[in-house]
Amino acid sequence: MNRSLRIAVADDEPDMQEYYRTILPQLGHVVVAVAETGRALVEKCREQHPDLVITDIKMPDMDGINAASRIYRDGPIPVILISAHIDPEYLRRAEGDHILGYLVKPIKQADLEPAISLVMFRFEQYQTLRGEANDLKQALEDRKVIEKAKGLLMNKASLDESEAFRRLQKLASDRNKKLAEIARMLLTAEEALQPPTPPKPRVGRP
Repeated sequence: MNRSLRIAVADDEPDMQEYYRTILPQLGHVVVAVAETGRALVEKCREQHPDLVITDIKMPDMDGINAASRIYRDGPIPVILISAHIDPEYLRRAEGDHILGYLVKPIKQADLEPAISLVMFRFEQYQTLRGEANDLKQALEDRKVIEKAKGLLMNKASLDESEAFRRLQKLASDRNKKLAEIARMLLTAEEALQPPTPPKPRVGRP
C-alpha cells in the first residue's frame, strides 16, 4: 500500500499529537485533523472525511471506541486503536467491523507503517465483502469466516495474509463463487479431515 492517505488522529497528549504530525508525513500521508477528545474527532471526521482514523482509546468525554462507532455511522472508515496497554475488555469492544488495527504505546515507526498497510488491506477486503453480501450483518459474518479461512491457508500453506486472501479470491473466481462460500468450503473440508474425537468415558456403574 503505497498511496498517500488522508488521516485523522486523536489523542489528549500533546506529545502524541506532535508525533503524528511529524511521523505520518514522513510515511507519505497527510494529517487532515488532530483532535484532543472523542467528540472533537467525530466532528472533524464529518468535516474532513479522512481515509483512516488513528485514535487513542482513553480520552475525555468519549473514548476512542465509541467515537469510532459514531464516525462509522456516517460512512465506512477504517480505524486503528491506540492503547497504553493490552486490555481484553478493549479488544472485546473493538471487534466491530470498523476497528481493523490495535497498537500499544509507545508507537514506533516500524510498527505504525506496516499497521497502516495491513489495516487498509483489510478494509479493502471488507469493502469487497460488503459488495457481495446482502446486508451489513451478513458482511460481518462473512468476514469472520474468511478470516478463519485465511488463517487456515496461512498455517497450512505457509502464506502471508495478503497471499492467503489472493488464493481465496482466485479459488472464488475459478469456481464462480463468492469469497465466503469458498471460505466455508475450506473450513468444512478441514473439519472433515480432523481425527474423530474419542467418546467420553461413561461415569457410574457398568
